[in-house]
Amino acid sequence: MTRRATIRDISQTLRPGLPVWPGDTGFAIERSWKMEDGSPVNVGRMTMSTHSGTHGDAPLHYAASGVDIASVSLDPYIGECMVVDAREVKGRQIDVGDLPHLESADRVLFRTFDSFPHDAWDEGFTAIAADAIEWLALQGVRLIGTDAPSVDPQDSKTMDAHRAVLKHDMRILEGLVLDGVEEGRYELIALPLKIAGGDAGLCRAILRDLPDA
Repeated sequence: MTRRATIRDISQTLRPGLPVWPGDTGFAIERSWKMEDGSPVNVGRMTMSTHSGTHGDAPLHYAASGVDIASVSLDPYIGECMVVDAREVKGRQIDVGDLPHLESADRVLFRTFDSFPHDAWDEGFTAIAADAIEWLALQGVRLIGTDAPSVDPQDSKTMDAHRAVLKHDMRILEGLVLDGVEEGRYELIALPLKIAGGDAGLCRAILRDLPDA
């Protein structure tokens, strides 16, 4: 009998009150058609930032001439990944010395929170140093994911980590929820919404156990 792979949902729940980057658009949902008012169906409308919750950044987010999220290849967002426990780095950026040995890891996801801050914005989140991204690129990594809201610190004006990602044509996932996910290898599926002109795309991101060798 084939063992069914465990599915781990590593996405945030979109909801009113969802913490967002300071100054960005908050999430709101309301019913535009209501069954209680005589409509045969319920239909809602949403207002949100393209960077609400769990999302994939498009190159357009950090490069004026970058492609939008509708134009990126989906290949980096599906496949084997390595989850790295980086909680001990809290209070500084993840640097080259914090990175484990990687063997053929195309995708690396960093867990930085002991418990994901679902109800409050944490401005002191753990970012990723540009040198670490350069090193990961040299190892063949095509996608970097993090449970933090950005690969750069909140107060960054130079966006060094994003610029390193752009230099190597890598992809970014931000706002993952990795509580309870042990360090190791999994299958990642995290497809960003296909939004023409979008600087990011919201994701329903999951991890699945890899088949037994």
